[in-house]
Amino acid sequence: MLICIPDVLSKSDVAEFRRIMDAAGWEDGRSTAGAQSALVKRNEQLPPDSDVARALGNRIISALTSNPRFVSAAIPLQIFPPLFNRYVSSDGHHFGVHVDNAVRGDHLTGMRIRTDLSVTLFLSEPEEYEGGELVIEDNYGSHEVKLPAGHLVLYPASSLHLVTPLRAGMRVASFFWLQSMIRDAHARSMIFDLDSAIQSLVERLGRDDPETVKLTGIYHNLIRYWAEV
Repeated sequence: MLICIPDVLSKSDVAEFRRIMDAAGWEDGRSTAGAQSALVKRNEQLPPDSDVARALGNRIISALTSNPRFVSAAIPLQIFPPLFNRYVSSDGHHFGVHVDNAVRGDHLTGMRIRTDLSVTLFLSEPEEYEGGELVIEDNYGSHEVKLPAGHLVLYPASSLHLVTPLRAGMRVASFFWLQSMIRDAHARSMIFDLDSAIQSLVERLGRDDPETVKLTGIYHNLIRYWAEV
């Protein structure tokens, strides 16, 4: 399941993030890569434990947890502290095909999560750079993703994916992972589809419609059945 979620951050938020990030120090992106990923990763990132990265990451998590579509799609149990990277065309930056680590740990908080879902939040407008597409491979083929600044894409962490070489400009993004309350990806997808249908019915029939109430009960009972908390 690949889901794009618009306007997680406003344009003014993105501009503020970029001003703060532009003034910060950056390091080799391979410092947080696994053994296989480090062989194909060429980019820069904010030091993950820096005050800047933590402060901006907390703002992203706050925005996500109040975003109904994100919560519906991810049903998050724990969200890993967001990281930030940039790809610069003059340095030949890219990220070859790889799969994310199954478990991630944060030594500052002691958090350890199973990475059910990967998240990329775009902080550059598409016209700011050439190349740099996020390519995600699944059972239905390859999907190129290049979203407006402030939008994000949510996709299975088990997917093979890559970032194509940058040909011009600079690509800036936040990336991170989460553990869902619903471990099974198929079950999570069905719950999301059910919730989307319920919200459409609410718009047409109202929240107190008897059939809508019944479906809402089924939705919560399915989460109760499948949730791991």
